[in-house]
Amino acid sequence: MADVFINYRTGDGNETAALIDNELSNRFGKDRAFRASKSIPPGTVYPDALLSSLRRSALLLVVIGTDWVNFQSRLRDPEDWVRKEILEAFACGLPVVPVLAGRTTERLKKDDLPADLTRLAELQSVRLDTQNAEADLKRLGDLVAEMVPELHDLEHAAPASEPGSVSNSAGDIHGTAVQSRDFTGDVSGTVIKRPTGPVHSGNGNIYQNSRHVSGGRHYSGDGMTNFEGDHHGDIRHRFGGPGRREDDER
Repeated sequence: MADVFINYRTGDGNETAALIDNELSNRFGKDRAFRASKSIPPGTVYPDALLSSLRRSALLLVVIGTDWVNFQSRLRDPEDWVRKEILEAFACGLPVVPVLAGRTTERLKKDDLPADLTRLAELQSVRLDTQNAEADLKRLGDLVAEMVPELHDLEHAAPASEPGSVSNSAGDIHGTAVQSRDFTGDVSGTVIKRPTGPVHSGNGNIYQNSRHVSGGRHYSGDGMTNFEGDHHGDIRHRFGGPGRREDDER
């Protein structure tokens, strides 16, 4: 669903509408802004697409170019889509923000508008100057996020994890911590699945295939498991090849 509907007149503001669309799409997602020339696929019944998209939107931006008020005959034409979209937004109770395109575009005046569009002249407008486009577009995007809370929440949401990725947090750790990929079920104590190499769940160092003595214990061989403290349950090892004698390395 498009959250922001961009109303503009071809030949007077369509370039500004494209800039706004690009800014909002980059910031909130490509489907969050509706602009007719981009958002309606070829072959679609456009009157239905325009009205249904407008009615599902949360905000209407009306791009006002330097010649906008000079299209007097169109502004009074009941079939003019710029006019119809604005009146439909009023009827649906949507917030409407006039966007003045360019440094010289003046605010709308009631005397220049048909009676049913005079409300536009009463609405606070924002300016988008192409000579200051980066700052003005950011300011407009901030305004949109403020007026459409869903977009604000979307922008500040934590990024989704990639499929197969692992995300965990831990408290204070002294030593090495290794994260394995697949982990399910309840944990009471320590669970180690499919280890490769030595496994040690206690304190201190372990030494594999060496003459090192740790606490009176000497470890060697193809595999080894050391537990410190109470242990309940089975310990199972499987080795693919013949064992190696402890004194082979001497």
